[in-house]
Amino acid sequence: MRWRIRKCPKCKTYTLSETCPRCGTKTFVPHPHRFSPEDRYVEYRLWSKYPQLIEKVTQRKEKVHLL
Repeated sequence: MRWRIRKCPKCKTYTLSETCPRCGTKTFVPHPHRFSPEDRYVEYRLWSKYPQLIEKVTQRKEKVHLL
C-alpha cells in the first residue's frame, strides 16, 4: 500500500503532489515507519535522529568506568 498524502516541511500544508502548490518545496510522507519488535537497526536510527544521546551515553559509561 502506498501513502498518497504528503506534507510540506516549510508551510506545513498537506497535498497529494510531490511539490507544495503554495511554496514549491519538495513534500514528504508524514506517516511513521512500521514498527517491528525484531528491528535490528533501531539503535542506529535513534543515534541519527538524536545525536545528543551519544554524548550522554558516553559520559555515563566514562563515569561507570571511573568507579
